[in-house]
Amino acid sequence: MKNLKSRAIWIIGFAALLIMCMPILAMAKEAEYVPALFGSAWSLLPPLVAIALALITKEAYSSLFIGIVCGGILWSGGHFERTVHHVLADGIISRLSDSYNVGILVFLIILGSLVAMMNKTGASAAFGAWAENRIKTREGAQYSTILLGCLIFVDDYFNCLTVGAVMRPITDKHHVSRAKLAYLIDATAAPVCIIAPISSWAAAVAGFVPGEDGFSLFVRCIPYNFYALLTILTMLCIVTFHFDYGPMRVHEDNAINGDIYTTPDRPYENAQSDAIEGKGKVIDMILPVVILIVFCVGGILYAGGFFKGTSFIESFSNTDASVGLSTGSLLAILVCVAWFLGRRIITFKEIMDCFPEGFKAMIPANMILTLAWTLKAMTDSLGSKEFVTNFVGGFADGLVSFLPAVVFLIGCVIAFATGTSWGTFGILIPIVVSIFSKDKEMMVIAMSACMAGAVCGDHCSPISDTTIMASAGAQSNHINHVQTQLPYAMTVAAVSFVGYVIAGFVRNVFIALPVALAMMIAVLAVLVKIYGKESE
Repeated sequence: MKNLKSRAIWIIGFAALLIMCMPILAMAKEAEYVPALFGSAWSLLPPLVAIALALITKEAYSSLFIGIVCGGILWSGGHFERTVHHVLADGIISRLSDSYNVGILVFLIILGSLVAMMNKTGASAAFGAWAENRIKTREGAQYSTILLGCLIFVDDYFNCLTVGAVMRPITDKHHVSRAKLAYLIDATAAPVCIIAPISSWAAAVAGFVPGEDGFSLFVRCIPYNFYALLTILTMLCIVTFHFDYGPMRVHEDNAINGDIYTTPDRPYENAQSDAIEGKGKVIDMILPVVILIVFCVGGILYAGGFFKGTSFIESFSNTDASVGLSTGSLLAILVCVAWFLGRRIITFKEIMDCFPEGFKAMIPANMILTLAWTLKAMTDSLGSKEFVTNFVGGFADGLVSFLPAVVFLIGCVIAFATGTSWGTFGILIPIVVSIFSKDKEMMVIAMSACMAGAVCGDHCSPISDTTIMASAGAQSNHINHVQTQLPYAMTVAAVSFVGYVIAGFVRNVFIALPVALAMMIAVLAVLVKIYGKESE
């Protein structure tokens, strides 16, 4: 009887163990699952759905989520349980548990907390009053924003949020619309970083060049990066000649009349209400920003092994921007806390209150970033990289001279649909290098076109992390930023495309670059004639 009971217990225990292991077995089986639409054009449908809905509804959260669900349905073939598991486990949870993404979120929260401290101490108000006495025109406020954006070239995330925090009080006082501020921030983020040899972007590009000297190739690509160079030229001309077109014109006209938001949705309208006048000084604004820059650059070098004997350039090439920025910002805010307490302009309790305030201020950006990362995971699981690789490989042979222009367009589409420049680099640059392994000049031109197209698509995409950061830095409605920036970006993209057609044939930067600049100036002259006088 005892043996029978013992056997029954063992059988029941073994059965229970099997039942407990069934989810694991199911997950192992799930890992081998390949969707029927893998590597097809359907892989680009989810981000296109999200982008279209965002532009139509002017609401980012639901649009991104619907795009994510669309990707889950395509991946699972309509299977409900598999769709839910893929969206949650492989999508949202996976993206939020990724160490790189967590580092970026930590950096955002710390930066938001530092901005809250500068508001609480009165440093923002003091800097605004100081700048108001020295920056007396709308043009001066915009030029100052451009200059600061160009000086902070190490990383685009850092650029967007730092420039926004410093310049927002000044542009507000000079009636520059939040949409225009977001454009100026965005146009001096990725376009500047992609032509800066010492930046996280240069390091990323160098890492995508197999079997070549990535850094020297990056430097050679700079004069061929038409989109970045022409974007900076366009931005300066728009400010200098006082003209705007498209939706931006409405926002700027309203800002001149006192409404810097234009649309009813104003998520950041009361963000500066906690600023206190009379306690902090200008140094309490400038010094924390300098400390943040120094420590973030040091953090990026640290993450690349600079302090362990790695060379300066190799440190940038091997760095992890997420680790560098989060480490640097954490050390910077500790130093700033000590500075504020030493100056006795804020109490310890008030400093602690700034951390949840900074967290709350960054919730919109963090939510959109999380959804955008999840949408990219859905696109990757459907084989978008494989689809693009096959597409480019099948058409490259017959379009040698036109290939830079073709690569530019494909880079625009991929970056626009996926919201990532670096992902586009990773897909296209290895293909370009393999095609032109024996023609270095065409390799450089095609790589430049790839980088320019990636930045252009990233610049235009509402699901791009850099676009989201620019909106957060300017504290602008995100869809307003996308809609107002799009006509400017498309104008530069059209001229850049023609420039790459010319470059593919002449293969000489001393001819192609002046021609591209001349074409851009001609287009801007026409726009000034159409819009300049009436706008002024």
